[in-house]
Amino acid sequence: MRHPSRMIVPLLVPIMVAIGRPVFAQIDLSGEWGGTFYEDLPHRGGVQLGDYTGLPLNDAGWRKAQSWDEAVVATHERQCIPHIATYALRGPATIRFVKAVDPDSGRLLAYNLQGSYGRPRMIWMDGRPHPSDLAPHTWAGFSTGRWERNTLVVSTTHVKMGWIQRNGAPTSDLATMTEQFIRHGDYLMVVSVVNDPVFLSEPFIRTSNFVLSLAANADAWGSCGPAQTVDELPGAPKGYVPHHLPGDTAHIQEFATKNGVPVHAARGGAETTYPEYALKLQQLARDASDPRNLVTQPPPRGENPRRGEPSQATGDVRVVPVQGNVYLLAGAGGNMAVQIGEDGVLLVDTGARGVTDKVVAAIGRLSDKPIRFILNTHAHPDHMGGNETLARAGNRGEGGRPADNPGPGAMVMAHEAVLRAVSAGAGRPGAMPVAAWPTDTYSGESKDMYSNGEPVQLFHQPAAHTDGDSVVLFRRSDVVVTGDVFDMTSYPVIDAARGGSFTGVIAALNRIIDLTVPKDWQEGGTMVIPGQGRVADEADVVEYRDMLTIIRDRIQDLIKKGMTLDQVQAARPTFEYDGRYGATTGPWTTSMLVEAAYRDLSGKK
Repeated sequence: MRHPSRMIVPLLVPIMVAIGRPVFAQIDLSGEWGGTFYEDLPHRGGVQLGDYTGLPLNDAGWRKAQSWDEAVVATHERQCIPHIATYALRGPATIRFVKAVDPDSGRLLAYNLQGSYGRPRMIWMDGRPHPSDLAPHTWAGFSTGRWERNTLVVSTTHVKMGWIQRNGAPTSDLATMTEQFIRHGDYLMVVSVVNDPVFLSEPFIRTSNFVLSLAANADAWGSCGPAQTVDELPGAPKGYVPHHLPGDTAHIQEFATKNGVPVHAARGGAETTYPEYALKLQQLARDASDPRNLVTQPPPRGENPRRGEPSQATGDVRVVPVQGNVYLLAGAGGNMAVQIGEDGVLLVDTGARGVTDKVVAAIGRLSDKPIRFILNTHAHPDHMGGNETLARAGNRGEGGRPADNPGPGAMVMAHEAVLRAVSAGAGRPGAMPVAAWPTDTYSGESKDMYSNGEPVQLFHQPAAHTDGDSVVLFRRSDVVVTGDVFDMTSYPVIDAARGGSFTGVIAALNRIIDLTVPKDWQEGGTMVIPGQGRVADEADVVEYRDMLTIIRDRIQDLIKKGMTLDQVQAARPTFEYDGRYGATTGPWTTSMLVEAAYRDLSGKK
């Protein structure tokens, strides 16, 4: 018979070995880490204009990069922009990982990643999902992490439009990033993979290395708001956007000339990221006359389809809290805004016809009070098609509906141009039933009202998307509702038949920028509900305004050169933005936008 102690010892050995190993081999990343610059110092400091070597930029990404003017960071709206998540770990380098743990169980809830001139980034480790596609984007994005053996894998979404290199090499707000944080003793390697369907032809992979630094102290960089911006471009006109026109490439040729780099290589592209490109580079260097060594315009290619179709009246109405007592309702046509409170419900726009029962149900989940006011931003049916039903379901208290409509109903307010657009002369049918018409209009530049404890203002934007556009400001909630003068899914529709104009849309966007005030680091503060798409803030409006301003300047330049509409279309002045906002089919295409802009800017109606 075997002695019991001899049987226990062999069993204890593997148990003790197992106990000595951390569960899932998780490694603590907390502490201060300093960057090791020796691997690629030129790209972690002041990278040169025109140096896009090793970046998988597609044609759109390259053209946006070469049009970038470094003076743009001196504009008021961009002086407080920090390093975006897709770039932040590249410098000034010192970072800090701080644990957030449950005080009772000690379970790791999140890492807070600070420093490197980026905004503090929470990496959530508690399994929470990423936000809705309608949620706002930030410079830090939204990050979740998970352990894969000894590697922390982080997925980041909801990042604003930004850059992967500090010389204009862009990323869009559709970009996502996956990072692997791998610690080996006192060394930390971060492998980041950025995917961007708009500006990159394939994933961009980059490594950054850090060393544990007990004496370091990562800076949180304090605050930066409107009070700290200064006039760095005195004399610049309102809405001025520094940029280089297509063909103006002297600023990026200097890098290739001084460093003896073939322009084809300096331009970057997917093939320049692979070792095999070295052979091609040698051939290009031997043949200086190779046309691929010349700076040319991106080769023609078909427009990308629209990446985000405007919200359709699907009946799936989603409610998204925005700020204060204002909510976004999406999915019933154009975006709607709902303000709730003791007075009742105020509704901005009513969506399309046919799904108003879903809209009523969604509003009922927010408030049991009646709809008192409906404000229409313009006269298109995807934004006011539900007027008749929702107004009839409302109750202002002392009436407000037309005499031939039964019941008191809600008051419907809009600019007088909206009433002209949907009504008609005596004996003729209007564009909408009488019960859908505004019951109260204003004719001046603005209209003030008060609802649910806060001032509400309507600002008329003449000759913009239409001739009757109103921008609505909820002053206490600090929310702006734009209607279709600002669209996060598409180029703006210019309804010339109803008095719309391209220059009027740019003027409306500049007005919205005047109304918005960012909280800190050009982020948050006044929130913006666009006509279509996700919730935005001033930085998003600035990107949209800058895009249209650059397109305007390009078309104006082509008109000055005597080009016809067909020639302007062939020059593709919207090229790098088509993958984000363009469309080749449907009710509003890229070519229709270019035609509207051309006719407006040339005076040829």
